[in-house]
Amino acid sequence: MRTEHDLQAILRRIDGRGYKAYKDIQGSYRFSRYMLHIDHVQGDPFAAPSRLRIQISQTTSQFPESLFRSPSRKIALEDYVTRLFHRAIETVVKGHRGSGKSGRIQIDHCGQEILDRTAVFITQQQVEVRCTAGLPAAGRRVLSREAEAMLFRELPEIITRSLLYTNVDTTAVQKHVEVAEDQHILRESLKTQHLVAFLANGSVLPRRSGVDDRPLRESSTEQVVPFQSPPSLEVEFTLPNRGSVRGMGIPEGITLIVGGGFHGKSTLLSTLECGVYPHIPEDGREYVATLPDACKIRAEDGRRIEGVNITPFITNLPFGKDTAQFCTENASGSTSQAANIMEAVEMGSTLLLIDEDTSATNFMIRDERMQELVAKDKEPITPFVDKVRQLYQDYGVSTVLVMGGSGDYFDVADTVIMMDSYTPHDVTTRVRDIIRQHETRRRKEGGTHFGDIVGRTPQASSFDASRGKREVKIDVKGLHTLLYGTTSLDFSGLEQLVDISQTRAIGDIILYYSRKYAGREYSLRQGLEQLFAELESRGLDMLSPRKLGNYAVPRLFEVAAAINRMRTLKCRGRK
Repeated sequence: MRTEHDLQAILRRIDGRGYKAYKDIQGSYRFSRYMLHIDHVQGDPFAAPSRLRIQISQTTSQFPESLFRSPSRKIALEDYVTRLFHRAIETVVKGHRGSGKSGRIQIDHCGQEILDRTAVFITQQQVEVRCTAGLPAAGRRVLSREAEAMLFRELPEIITRSLLYTNVDTTAVQKHVEVAEDQHILRESLKTQHLVAFLANGSVLPRRSGVDDRPLRESSTEQVVPFQSPPSLEVEFTLPNRGSVRGMGIPEGITLIVGGGFHGKSTLLSTLECGVYPHIPEDGREYVATLPDACKIRAEDGRRIEGVNITPFITNLPFGKDTAQFCTENASGSTSQAANIMEAVEMGSTLLLIDEDTSATNFMIRDERMQELVAKDKEPITPFVDKVRQLYQDYGVSTVLVMGGSGDYFDVADTVIMMDSYTPHDVTTRVRDIIRQHETRRRKEGGTHFGDIVGRTPQASSFDASRGKREVKIDVKGLHTLLYGTTSLDFSGLEQLVDISQTRAIGDIILYYSRKYAGREYSLRQGLEQLFAELESRGLDMLSPRKLGNYAVPRLFEVAAAINRMRTLKCRGRK
């Protein structure tokens, strides 16, 4: 086994040589308190940085087992240590050293959510951290002294600050773990209480901006209104760490969120979208929980649709176009929204989240006057207002819907919440009075049943990941763009995708799915459910022979949505 002295000797030997001489340092080295694995050395200072792994035994690190005794605690502790390591880098590493990425030490960046990542692994035996380092160069010449400063001074200091429990804020790490565990239990408890979501009193829902997901701060121009449940919807949960927590429970069924513009309707819905993930302490939403299978639905003009049964919503298209196995290269607002609903329910979602602002108007409602002008036999679309109740009655799929423009939804709603200056009010009784006073004269168009949910089986030929001479070429270009072979996938409609490391994992999950499950007798849902069972037992490392530190676990629903948006996808349907 080579030691740190061997690494130092190699660096001094290659000083000033061409950059590829850095390849000589690839391998494993024993330092006094940890092992350093240099798994991959970049071939150029402008290339992707070199990959490092640090392994430190629990005898040295000494994180208490109580902090990672359950899966939710383990994920939270690993998340906390990732953040600690990142903060230590920012404190210790000062500037760049030479060309390209020279001198940079980086670890996967965490946002407001607590996600299962591959940046840090903690077991009873050891802590493993995966990071990257830009090996220093002048032009394309090795700068050994600068590399020594990184690997022998800065990296040990980062490790000391972040991987030794004696140097950690024990109160903060305990809170981080306990808050995540409470959120997990809260989310798992919703079904037993016949709820689809819960928002704790005192939560802060507004965010600072569209590009800053941190909680809004009180200022001279911005007022922060802590969330407070209406008494009629207030429920209580007892959590193992927080104890009693009270807030608004949204019951199963159809819930409308109404109110004037700028009063917090969409803010409430976006909070529910993100409630499928645990959040860090002081986020303001750390005691907001939504069913983990909730799916945000929107219109998505221009997306491709492959073999989806949209007949519950759309039939009798001109020229006899099939809607039982509907295909299009350029979906309209209504056909895309219909397909998005059918695909989500096909994958097992039991809660749809819909905002009229991002919906197709003709898909959502057809009022009395339009019914009078355009006869039903000339209108292929059955509006959502006539199917939402059947979807719940036939399949147990609830809907939370932001609706400010059509009172026709009052007739199908179980619960109506009105937002007034960011404060919710239960106006269900008042809505019942309005229904009696102003009876609708529009005709129901949805029949007596919702219709069939059809599972589809993707063909293996759909997933060619090759590009040019490369058998597999998968790349991420930001949170919402994935290049898979020669296909560019647009994820801008996937509003519950929150981290670029999830996007990166989705690309390799699709590749794994294509090799093991596509083209067999499994439906898309069956194949992905088995794949995610593998992920739960084996971890994200099963996706690649390399030890990558920049994966985060996505939800099954976003993976399915990504596959559904592939322009190469071919399916055969079956019930």
